[in-house]
Amino acid sequence: MKNLKSIILGAGMAAFLLVSCDSGKEVNLTVSGLNPASFDTLINEKPVKLYVLKNSRGMEACITNYGARVVSLMVPDKDGNMTDVVLGYDNIRQYADTLNSPSDYGSSVGRYANRINDGKITIGDKQYQLRQNDNGNGANHCLHGGGNTGWMNQVYDAEQLNDSTLKLTLVAPDGENGFPGTVTATTTYSLTADNTLDITFEATTDAETIVNMTNHNYYNLNGDFSKEGMDMVLYVNADNFTPSDASYMTTGEIKSVEGTPMDFREPAVISEKMDTSYIYIKNATGYDHNWCLNTYKDGKGDDTTVCASLYSPKTGIFMEMMTNEPGVQVYTGNFQGKGVPGKFGVLYPRQVSVCLESQKYPDSPNKKDWVQPTLKPGEKYYSHAAYRFSVK
Repeated sequence: MKNLKSIILGAGMAAFLLVSCDSGKEVNLTVSGLNPASFDTLINEKPVKLYVLKNSRGMEACITNYGARVVSLMVPDKDGNMTDVVLGYDNIRQYADTLNSPSDYGSSVGRYANRINDGKITIGDKQYQLRQNDNGNGANHCLHGGGNTGWMNQVYDAEQLNDSTLKLTLVAPDGENGFPGTVTATTTYSLTADNTLDITFEATTDAETIVNMTNHNYYNLNGDFSKEGMDMVLYVNADNFTPSDASYMTTGEIKSVEGTPMDFREPAVISEKMDTSYIYIKNATGYDHNWCLNTYKDGKGDDTTVCASLYSPKTGIFMEMMTNEPGVQVYTGNFQGKGVPGKFGVLYPRQVSVCLESQKYPDSPNKKDWVQPTLKPGEKYYSHAAYRFSVK
């Protein structure tokens, strides 16, 4: 459509209208202001669209089957105003333009989230060379399953089970980015009655492989994506973390958070804890580390107990995270601020957001003492993460 004029009637509305001067037709937009038509396309000859989930309390999640990505997530603030709390783009063109606007915004990351050292894994007696797409500081690692050619940029088959549940399925071929085995993976998003975004990852394989999926939402609970978000309050229920070197690769150590800027066992303002002279924060130019969750014990994770939380004193929005995984990667958007406009043309500054990614520890296939991501034929991979929203 040409010569579009938009009339924004309020962030808390159920919907608003975009009027085309050419056609005179009215188009219903989402609560977050997205135009579903901006996501209708074909990628690799597969249909892509925007799906809208709602719960009984008015919470809304907009999700595209391109990369099984959360595009917007509307939750109420302390005044009852519906507020978008995740970064992203307002059109499929930018998501698919991996050259000019590369991003993992809101994606389902696979086949292996985070980094694998030098892109090498050994399964049985065979070594596999994976795609090496992470080249910072002299490294040559595999990141997020191959990054732009990983699952975050594949088209999933979508099935909306009801108003509040969406199931997305992907079949990844044997040899994709060097990984063995044909894997059938699903991501299921649900909005529950208690304002929880519930995410379940499942997978099966026809040959032994590794699977470690996560969601990559970039959260800003302040209601303003144009300003830095390090004034948010973070809590992580973890006594230990896994240090990383200057190439962001885990060293194999498990180190206590006691007496360090990594200690968020008591909620703290992120900027007040982020000591950039501390070697591991200096290496990552901020927080980009895996915490070893206290909610994981004896080979099992307790996904009914809060493992991390994020809070905005500005909006009163409080987010609690639960997972069955042993680790959570806390990433403070250290590579934001590239000048690429996000939703509705907003330029996201550096460290505008916080990611809380459930996972096996980074490079776990090469650290055999850590929880392993191995998946064999006849087994089912299952990973669960939930993000519950309230106000205080």
